[in-house]
Amino acid sequence: MIRRLTLSLAFVVSGFVAGLVVTGRMRTATDSRADVRSAPQETTRAGSSAAGAASGGPDFTRIAGQAVKGVANISSLQVVRAPNSPFANDPFFRYFFGDDDVFGSRDRRSLSLGSGVIVSSDGYVVTNNHVVGEHVREITVAMPDKREIRGTIIGADPGTDIALLKVNLAGLPVVPWGDSSQLKVGEWVLAIGSPFQLSQTVTAGIVSATGRANVGFADYEDFIQTDAAINPGNSGGALINSRGELVGINTGIFSQSGGYQGIGFAVPSNLARKVVDDLKKYGEVRRGSIGQLRLERLTPQLAEEIGAKGPNGAVVTQMFRSSAAFRAGIQPGDVIVGFNGRAVDDPGQLMRLVADAPIGSTATIKVTRDGRSMEFKVPIVSSSADARRR
Repeated sequence: MIRRLTLSLAFVVSGFVAGLVVTGRMRTATDSRADVRSAPQETTRAGSSAAGAASGGPDFTRIAGQAVKGVANISSLQVVRAPNSPFANDPFFRYFFGDDDVFGSRDRRSLSLGSGVIVSSDGYVVTNNHVVGEHVREITVAMPDKREIRGTIIGADPGTDIALLKVNLAGLPVVPWGDSSQLKVGEWVLAIGSPFQLSQTVTAGIVSATGRANVGFADYEDFIQTDAAINPGNSGGALINSRGELVGINTGIFSQSGGYQGIGFAVPSNLARKVVDDLKKYGEVRRGSIGQLRLERLTPQLAEEIGAKGPNGAVVTQMFRSSAAFRAGIQPGDVIVGFNGRAVDDPGQLMRLVADAPIGSTATIKVTRDGRSMEFKVPIVSSSADARRR
């Protein structure tokens, strides 16, 4: 009898303790739901800077509202030559008949869509060269106020994928130039453009990296990488810093699906601004050149084959005898490891250093040849003049 009473009392005590534990958990869950409900009350005050802080992010409403006024929508009508053959894309047909089109070809109209940034109140608009395209028949610039104006091409630079347009309007809202060299990794930026023809779309992200090269978008690459959402149609749009300044021209994305995957690239504003100034003055971009060279990246395997000391540098594999570099003494097989006192890591960096060098100056180029270090004085000539001599 005593044993049964003891067991009954134990069950009652256990149930009471379990009830306390369950009640405690339920009370905790109730408290957490109340916190969730109360948080939005602090973030719904219109125009309050505390709203961004309460939600854990910055408030971009002011700079976004101003910047979208200076971003336009660009449509370019092109005429492209296309084959009439229904088997033009059939690899089996092309294997037997080659590229000769027995069915003939005809002109077809193609429409390219993108974005542009107004950089002067008298109508200059910056966009990407691939938005404008080749064989252009007509360019239409849709302004933020819904006006559609015929645009003219002032100039284009395929090397940086930048083009400059002009519309006959005055008093336009402008996105001010910023200094892209001051950008820091992790800094907030906005991407503004017309993805999928959705004009004045604003997305936010951070600067993921600077100085990106060898991504295959252009010959002269020095990209800002960002995770702000960039999609087809954003090309030529604005990358804006937290002060509302233009720090980049959105150019492309790295994607396996064709859409946003968190890796976008923009031409830095300092580079774009230099290109714009040259296009205004000369109708082309004037860059430094040491002649046409074919360069390869120095890999550890290649370094071992040619007897180079380190894995960094640009290997000269081919060059014109008329080039300034050849006349100065540089030969195929040389590894260029320095330019005007700066170490050369790869061919892309070397070409940027050469392009940025003042035309008419003399560069000191350091090479390694058969394990020996050598220096050459090479004149910097204009890339356009060098192209005409070929």
